[in-house]
Amino acid sequence: MPTTESPHPRWIGVPVRAFGIMFLFTLLSFAVALLLSILGTIVYSQVEHVAPNLQYAYRHIAFPFAVAAGAVVLVVMLVVEVKNYRLRKALDAIERNS
Repeated sequence: MPTTESPHPRWIGVPVRAFGIMFLFTLLSFAVALLLSILGTIVYSQVEHVAPNLQYAYRHIAFPFAVAAGAVVLVVMLVVEVKNYRLRKALDAIERNS
């Protein structure tokens, strides 16, 4: 039966997977931060009886939060992927030698 995995781990998969996951988590964090900041802006505008400034929610809350979350996720995913790559490489070497 043919296998779908490559015979040995490739280093190019490490940054590709890390950046892919970072991109998805950045989009998700931006969406959640934007939703919460828009709700907070609307609540603030109702309490203070002023017009809601949604540009503030985009520029000063959601975007910086998404950038920071993306940077943290990128560092964490690079560490995890390098660790997994080393483990797969060691296990592949053990398997070849046995």
